[in-house]
Amino acid sequence: MPVTHAIVGSLLIVANAGVAVWGFIAYRRNAPPGDVFRHLLAAAQTLVIAQATLGLVLISQGLEPGDQLHFVYGLLPLLAVAYPYALRGEDGRRNLLLFTIGSGLVAALGIRAFMTGPH
Repeated sequence: MPVTHAIVGSLLIVANAGVAVWGFIAYRRNAPPGDVFRHLLAAAQTLVIAQATLGLVLISQGLEPGDQLHFVYGLLPLLAVAYPYALRGEDGRRNLLLFTIGSGLVAALGIRAFMTGPH
């Protein structure tokens, strides 16, 4: 199970970094990113929920990360996924920016979580 957690974590970083870059480019060009972007965003956000769930399963099995700070970096991405939904409005361009920033934060937090994982 720890290997699965590491693989999903890697996918989470790559997917969210991809969404963040794509969203930033679309925002700067003032162009809607399209349906494929929305599907990738949904997949990236689903990976965040899957990763948190796997982490909880590992905790229930008695496995702990090498550093307690891992829990912070493991739970904050859930807020980074939920917060743009709370802030979104009618302005599609602003919404794009919110979700882009959220995905960038998730990718950065995922990298930090890897640094505080098992030793």
